Amino acid sequence: MSAGSPAPPAAPAPGPPAQIGPADYARSCVEAFVDGRPAPPAPDGALYDDVAACFCSIKKHGELRGCIGTLTPASPCLADEIARNAHAAAFRDPRFPPIGAHEVAALSYSVDVLSACEPCGRDGLDPGRYGVIVSAGGRRGVLLPDLAGVETVERQLAIALQKAGIPADADYAIERFTVTRFGEGCDVACG
Repeated sequence: MSAGSPAPPAAPAPGPPAQIGPADYARSCVEAFVDGRPAPPAPDGALYDDVAACFCSIKKHGELRGCIGTLTPASPCLADEIARNAHAAAFRDPRFPPIGAHEVAALSYSVDVLSACEPCGRDGLDPGRYGVIVSAGGRRGVLLPDLAGVETVERQLAIALQKAGIPADADYAIERFTVTRFGEGCDVACG
């Protein structure tokens, strides 16, 4: 630099992360994990400070590629819960191999933040509104609400029972819950 030339501008000091939605934060976490880095700082916002259970779902070309969650909070805040479950969905869902760097661009994400669970009977279910938990003999199956192809209570229960390995003719308990679903690009609940 010659005398009299202006000094280059100083780099701005890092500020708080921009406000992004939960699904975008899940994407950022998975991209960091695939690169061998820790989860990025949590976005600003009261939502991320809440203590809540959530599920992180990852799809590739519209097909499920990973989905892991919690029914009760396992972390001190939702941001940590999202990072934890995004990592598990990407690398520890037993139905799929771990996500590789070659897949990252083709993935889409959603995050479902769960309400508290409550006992109910079959007549208290609505697969478009409520997720379901079935349990018997130490086994438990979970199915999120409002899933494509799950239009009836019978179908919802059949899938949850199959996931749990509970015979359809067994005695089992039923619980339900609601979710607030966040898709990518949404910092408020999407549909």
